[in-house]
Amino acid sequence: MSRFRFDQHAVGLALLAAGPPLVATLLLLWAGDYSAKVRWTVALLLAVSTGGAVAALRTHIVSPLQTLANLVAAMREDDFSIRGRSSAEGDPLGDVMAEVNALAETLHEQRLGAVEATALLRTVMEQIDVALFAFDPDRRLRLVNRTGERLLGRAAGQLLSHTAETLALDAWLDDAPGVVELDLPGGSGRWDVRHTTFRLGGLPHDLLVVADVSRPLREEERQAWQRLIRVIGHELGNSLGPIKSIAGSLDALLQRDPPPPDLTDDLRRGLQVIESRAEALSRFTGAYARLAKLPPPRRVPLVLKPLVQRVAGFEARVPVTVRPGPDVTINADGDQIEQLLINLIKNAAEATLEAGGDGGVVLSWQRSPRGVDIWVDDDGPGPPQSKNLFVPFFTTKAGGSGIGLVLCRQIAEAHDGAIALDPRPGAPGSRATLTLPV
Repeated sequence: MSRFRFDQHAVGLALLAAGPPLVATLLLLWAGDYSAKVRWTVALLLAVSTGGAVAALRTHIVSPLQTLANLVAAMREDDFSIRGRSSAEGDPLGDVMAEVNALAETLHEQRLGAVEATALLRTVMEQIDVALFAFDPDRRLRLVNRTGERLLGRAAGQLLSHTAETLALDAWLDDAPGVVELDLPGGSGRWDVRHTTFRLGGLPHDLLVVADVSRPLREEERQAWQRLIRVIGHELGNSLGPIKSIAGSLDALLQRDPPPPDLTDDLRRGLQVIESRAEALSRFTGAYARLAKLPPPRRVPLVLKPLVQRVAGFEARVPVTVRPGPDVTINADGDQIEQLLINLIKNAAEATLEAGGDGGVVLSWQRSPRGVDIWVDDDGPGPPQSKNLFVPFFTTKAGGSGIGLVLCRQIAEAHDGAIALDPRPGAPGSRATLTLPV
């Protein structure tokens, strides 16, 4: 039966069901005492009625199936405007037709949403000031926005289907360099180059994003220079003002005739003040040089426990307790991490002494979702209520340089980590937390 179509199969089953009664009727008709005219008339009526019933059955079966086939074909061609006519509720074939109509309506709404989303995406791509390049698995350009056209100095029609090698963009697909200096037909300056991949039609594609960062970086540099000059000018003014004033006073004393009897004492006190201010200015410039000359970290595998125990022994003013944590190996510059922890322990010890000196410093570490957290607790008055703790040269200590926490954060960020200063949980004091990746 698999060689026959569905409608032929249905007609065959109908004939097979009607065959025995028809044969029995004809046998009885011919066996009885009937004239030939009656026999052939009845036989003809039976044949016509049976043929009409079979044809009607075939039409009743085939027509709805053909309608369903046309509906599915229309949906396959993205035509969702055609609907089938449903039968009475509860009819199996009517239920199938209703479900197909509902599917067509759902696909129509999804198609409309996809078209609107694609139109929005294209509008956004055309309006953003970032160059976008999409390459297929053969590294041929398939999509570029207006900024990308301007950057390469050619229209999309001249760029599409060209390979990344032809466009001189292949190196960026292998290794996106980050922020680089470029001289391109559409502009020169500093550009942030990013590379990622996406899948389309089941195949991997490459997306290249090139953003001009010259103006934002220049603005950041300008603001950084302004802050630096403001801080340096303030510090120089604090030191040079008293020096100038005292030097003028001493010069006036030397010009007096006869000289005052306590001239020597005045000269000594004035020179001591000048020496003190010059020393403060020297500390300031030395601290700035130390912050500016921090080299990149030279990372090696580093076992954390012996490093922490060694650093804890450098502080002698207050007791430092090390609470052992899990065995952890980090990839870091040992000298820089040691300097960072020394600064944190030094700050914790000074805070403890400020509060009376009866407490101590607790040092420990634990694993965290971001890697490992190394924390330093003190018994001091708590962290200062200021948002400028990590601003260069800001300090709340008399005679402080204001670079300790800044240097700590610079070292932490160079190791892809972070540092925070918060109130100590469950006790007075502060907790400095260094987070590093494992």
